[in-house]
Amino acid sequence: MQSISLHYREGSSDKIYQVTLEPDGTGYLVNFAFGRRGTTLQTGTKTQTPVDLPAAQKIFDKLVKEKTAKGYKEVVDVGDLSAPVAAYQRTDREQNDTGIYCQLLNSIEIEDVDRYIQDDLYLAQEKHDGKRLLLAKRNGELIAINRKGLSVGFPAVFQGLLSHPTDFILDGEAIGETFYAFDLLELNNEDIRPLPLSSRLEKLTTLQRALQAPFLVETASAQDLASKKSLYEKLHTQKKEGIIFKLKSSVYTPGRPASGGTQLKHKFYATASFVVAAVNNKRSVALGLYKEGTLVKAGNVTISINFDIPEEGDIVEVRYLYAFKESGSVYQPVYLGKRVDLDYDDCIVSQLKYKADQEEE
Repeated sequence: MQSISLHYREGSSDKIYQVTLEPDGTGYLVNFAFGRRGTTLQTGTKTQTPVDLPAAQKIFDKLVKEKTAKGYKEVVDVGDLSAPVAAYQRTDREQNDTGIYCQLLNSIEIEDVDRYIQDDLYLAQEKHDGKRLLLAKRNGELIAINRKGLSVGFPAVFQGLLSHPTDFILDGEAIGETFYAFDLLELNNEDIRPLPLSSRLEKLTTLQRALQAPFLVETASAQDLASKKSLYEKLHTQKKEGIIFKLKSSVYTPGRPASGGTQLKHKFYATASFVVAAVNNKRSVALGLYKEGTLVKAGNVTISINFDIPEEGDIVEVRYLYAFKESGSVYQPVYLGKRVDLDYDDCIVSQLKYKADQEEE
């Protein structure tokens, strides 16, 4: 049997992920277990039926590489687990880990939105439907950092920021070749995360004007009741992704709080992350979610011609109207693309939002 145990720590997250390749009759299975350290791990399998050894090894290697690329590191002292191959002893993340992490937001429901619109202590911003990025410019070098703290690629046009002498770390979202900045974390090597959000945004406005980069757009902030109402109605009418509420006096805290928080998001439609359980005919894939460690069906989604068809085992993002409680399938799903920054333990049934008193058609 071949095994590896991995762990991941960031903010309040402290997770374990184990992968095993083990014989089963005349073939082999690739199984996994995951969960918070110190709790009972949920289990699952990447092979519904036994496969030959080369196929199993390929699945095992792919899964481990995906995990290490997302920030998991090998646990050195794992008792009975057999020693992993040398390829996994130094992870891609250790080579690309920037040590810089973004603040992640918890969601609120529609019934809570008006409370934050009415509260003068909070401002509102558009929730862009883009790729979360931090842009760090230091000592003549520009690095893009994803939500896991890993350095990643970015559009070549962003290199234009190097022409300005100021060093900084921006937080925002990239959509195509446009970067929508909504926070400033460092300025000229000074950590300004401890400053109130309102002060950081003032500095962001000054910096954005000084940079004079057409691809860099500051996300507008609605500060008072009237402007927050107007922003909400505008975003909802234009079918944007959602709205963000932020405490004006809040410091910047990397990671995601266990609940609540000083920055909160509300999406105008439901989205969830699924595992591709199978690739169907005619540009369609079967969706799956984990329920107590078992991958269960969650319906199918058509892949538009704008996207490449994902492979079995990929993690994908899907927008939907609601889910059925009986079957767990999602209604009116729309494929949004692959998620390379998430793990299987993010693809769980508890993500789903159900429509009250909805009968399946």
